Amino acid sequence: MSGSTTTGVLYVIATPIGNLGDMTPRAREVLAAVDVIACEDTRHSRPLLRHFGIAGPLVVYHEHNEAEQTPRLIARLRGGESVALISDAGTPLVSDPGFVLVRAARADGIRVVPIPGVSAPICALSASGLPSDRFLFLGFPPRGQAARKRWIADCAAEPGTLILFEAGRRAMATLADLAEVLGPRRAVLARELTKRFETLLDDELPALVARVQADADQSLGECVILVAGAGSDRAEVSAEDLRVLDILSEALPMTQAVKLAARITGGNRNLLYKHQLARGGDR
Repeated sequence: MSGSTTTGVLYVIATPIGNLGDMTPRAREVLAAVDVIACEDTRHSRPLLRHFGIAGPLVVYHEHNEAEQTPRLIARLRGGESVALISDAGTPLVSDPGFVLVRAARADGIRVVPIPGVSAPICALSASGLPSDRFLFLGFPPRGQAARKRWIADCAAEPGTLILFEAGRRAMATLADLAEVLGPRRAVLARELTKRFETLLDDELPALVARVQADADQSLGECVILVAGAGSDRAEVSAEDLRVLDILSEALPMTQAVKLAARITGGNRNLLYKHQLARGGDR
């Protein structure tokens, strides 16, 4: 791909999180054509690329060397070479290195092209049964219990579904802290997504802690934890919900009024929408 334009292109490419069948044809095509592939760990990426018959040159790019590697990659891009950025699994920059490089490329006027594919948070959310119209991705929690509880408390008022990563060996401790700080909210533990031993456990937080404690296998592998947001389990439309909705409906179309009312009151948007339809829609 080098030499076709004044500057090269930086491709941000999603790779499988487990099942190799999730590698897209477009990702394979671009990885085979670029001048260099920036990856976190060649020991992980080389076998993946070899599986698809891709033998392009690799450079190591991770959180410990991004300060020195970023200007080198930018220089190659300025020189007309195209670079692919991949992480060990999933979509780069989602709790993975790459932000520094992407920001530097965009600041330099270099074209950045996303090649979409699997992303563990979205994969887990799609199968969780928790509200997906609003969510907050939190990455990995702090390892220390006191810091982790403060971190959870800072997110307690968020009305959207909370999504976080955790290592299997720390999943039970994190779930226990979530239960202590947030109470009996609905939650899902999604483990080993797209892999052979994929499991999704769905329960209220205290019960989920007990289930994980009783099953040693749930402390293995890689986990995504999802927790219902504040107020998302409300099953009724309150008088305050309706008061706010009525005010907004005087100035806004129904869909916008319902969406904004739910954000203001923490009410359930679907219930508000159904209730407004039953009242005759736009008023």
